[in-house]
Amino acid sequence: MDHHIADALSRPALVRLDSRTLCLRFETMKVASALEAVRHLLERGAIAAGDTLVDSSSGIYAHALALACHRYGLHCHIVASTTVDKTLHTQLEILGATVEPMPPSASLKLDQSRRVARVREILRDHPRHHWMRQYHDDVHYRGYRPIADLIREHADCSRLSVVGGVGTGASTGALATFLRETSPSVELVGVQPFDSVTFGSEHVHDPEIIIAGIGSSIPFGNVDHTLYDTVHWFGFDAALSGSVALLREHAIFAGLSAGAAYLAARWEQRLDPDRHVVVLAPDTGHRYVDAAYSRHATAPAPEDLSPRQISALGDMDLPWSRMHWNRAEAPPNAVVSRAIPVAS
Repeated sequence: MDHHIADALSRPALVRLDSRTLCLRFETMKVASALEAVRHLLERGAIAAGDTLVDSSSGIYAHALALACHRYGLHCHIVASTTVDKTLHTQLEILGATVEPMPPSASLKLDQSRRVARVREILRDHPRHHWMRQYHDDVHYRGYRPIADLIREHADCSRLSVVGGVGTGASTGALATFLRETSPSVELVGVQPFDSVTFGSEHVHDPEIIIAGIGSSIPFGNVDHTLYDTVHWFGFDAALSGSVALLREHAIFAGLSAGAAYLAARWEQRLDPDRHVVVLAPDTGHRYVDAAYSRHATAPAPEDLSPRQISALGDMDLPWSRMHWNRAEAPPNAVVSRAIPVAS
């Protein structure tokens, strides 16, 4: 029995899609990382009951951190992106979080930069607040160890690929790190949107980009690029195709990043039919209904799509590109220019 809903939400449903494909389906994936990070910081004495934790979020992490703070008796302050909708905003306030929305912005980069700058202002004025640094602190890896153990129980890790959105690196990067402790051959396939500096797609503009949470217009300090074997970049139309297929074929209602990961996983299996894959579905599809799922009738069929195979970042293009990353270092624009302290 769980003593708080956050404990239950930190565990995914593990769903077998076919003989070689598993789906890790979360309601709110970042609860796993936020809950363990907060517990670890309390155990170390870095924070104490009654303290205020602050961070910036486009939605999923805000909910996760608010739940963790509720679980452990802490205050929560969220600098919220314009992508945080009324439903989530209301939940956060009832959970006791202070939500500070950013003004409408013309670009994702400006929105993210404003949010981080505002967090720094808050810390300047309230030095006892603790910045969770979801974009930079590797403490967020820790919560995925039990999930790696779950995968290990049910999958053949000797020929396994983990496929999912990169985001801050904490989910896919952590799973690969922990799985490789016993199975070094586990491959990691990262999913990115266009317009993201993380894996060098900032020069390709997708006019409909709403794939929240898996890319960034600013460098992230806790993405370890050397963990990734292959990277897929998706535009909106291709991601929607995968999301609709995941729902139609397997009744899994998930966000656009899950749809992109599903499409990437299908392609990787086509290239290597003996490969087993685990697809990450980090959230539900509810916040994408109006902007994405309502257009399901016009979504392209997955079998009509294939990635543009590239060997240089400058060659990528919409709607879908793929590249062997081969555990290479970060591209220049993805390197954090100033050292940011991380917690062990």
